Amino acid sequence: MRHMKLREITLDCPDPLALAAFYQQATGLTPHPASDAEFAALVTGDDGLALGFQRVDDYRAPRWPDQTVPQQVHFDFEIDDLDEAEADLLELGASKPEHQPNEGRWRVLTDPAGHPFCLVKG
Repeated sequence: MRHMKLREITLDCPDPLALAAFYQQATGLTPHPASDAEFAALVTGDDGLALGFQRVDDYRAPRWPDQTVPQQVHFDFEIDDLDEAEADLLELGASKPEHQPNEGRWRVLTDPAGHPFCLVKG
């Protein structure tokens, strides 16, 4: 059997360009030149992996940790300083849920569309 190569991870959201801008500022990834209001993408580099954002009508943001609307996808980002990274991301538009299961080891934040992601101390 041939192995599949992962090419893209795509998030549903109400505003692809805005969510792509958040992740571009947070990660330094490069915006794809064909991005538009319906679909935007960021490319990770030479491996061809992309992070995509597609517009969905009547988008419902995840409700973490409540599973009324499940989290759908979850990213972990390794960082050096939890407090510094948290402050930077909150300034960019992330939010910090009240529930933090292990704040000394990682921080749970949500992006502007409500997707939870974690900062993990490297």
